[in-house]
Amino acid sequence: MDGGANVSCWSQTEVDALKRYEHQTYAIIYSIILLPGLIGNVLALWVFHMYVKETKKAVIFMINLAVADLLQVLSLPLRIYYYLNDSWPFGRGLCMFCFYLKYVNMYASIFFLVCISVRRCMMVLHPLQYTSCRRRLDRSLCAAGWLFVCFCCLPFPLLRLGWDGGDQSADKCFAELPLVQMSAVAGLSLMVGAELLGFLVPLGVVGTCTLLTAGNLREDGGRRRRVPQDGGEKRRALRMVLSCAGVFLLCFLPYHVTFPLHYVAKARWDSVSCGFRATVMRCHPVTLCLASLNCCLDPVMYYFTTEEFRRRLSRPELTESLQLQRRLSCITTEDKALTSEPL
Repeated sequence: MDGGANVSCWSQTEVDALKRYEHQTYAIIYSIILLPGLIGNVLALWVFHMYVKETKKAVIFMINLAVADLLQVLSLPLRIYYYLNDSWPFGRGLCMFCFYLKYVNMYASIFFLVCISVRRCMMVLHPLQYTSCRRRLDRSLCAAGWLFVCFCCLPFPLLRLGWDGGDQSADKCFAELPLVQMSAVAGLSLMVGAELLGFLVPLGVVGTCTLLTAGNLREDGGRRRRVPQDGGEKRRALRMVLSCAGVFLLCFLPYHVTFPLHYVAKARWDSVSCGFRATVMRCHPVTLCLASLNCCLDPVMYYFTTEEFRRRLSRPELTESLQLQRRLSCITTEDKALTSEPL
């Protein structure tokens, strides 16, 4: 979770310096992420909606992953404004919603990356069972995933005292909102649950899918030479699974390493040194920003691992699509004009 510094270790000047460092880190990295993330995910949703009709290649999961990323990107301008101005004039409700959306995006992205990895792995291991579209099953999994993630992320905003407006810092948001006082057992239980369900179990699933897909491709070398198209499909599936694992490790591993350390650093335990606390408090903002970097990396993954996506974004396909859209728009306008003319 976000949080302020442990003031028992530092003077007020050092606390203020740490706060400036955090705000500058968030503002800079979120500003870098904003434009590529917005363009990439809008373009991804446009391509999926306009062209990709088959769902047997985990397209439904990619669409939901792009939606989760886009929601996160749309909240970044408000975050950037706050970290640049050190003031939140948009109301406590919107503050808590943006705070909540950060974690919903992170764990929804983890869920859909796992779904993509499992689906591609199963298509390689059991191709006959996954040759037809399973649109209804995919949509049910997506709906269940959204509900589960939204429910499990509720403690993040609910554990902040500032959500009810009872604190004295009415213009503060995100990291400056104080935590509800709870017992050490309750805090450790929530932390362990988030680490297990939100990261370690998904990491194990993604790692298993990667090993199984790579192993099947390696053992199937002889048949792949006789059926090169099948081998190409499996290699593309392996690239997708490896890409999911790469995004997973780069974006979410650092945060889930510092997450328990951040909890320990803020617990005010006597055995924790101030040097350890300072290191963790300075690393935590960077890892939290890395967890948002998947908004930019996911569209890159679609492009390099999905043949349909790359083909539809090629210049001839894109030009033809835009021309077709203009023709359809002109036809629609003419039809409306004809129907509106008096007889």
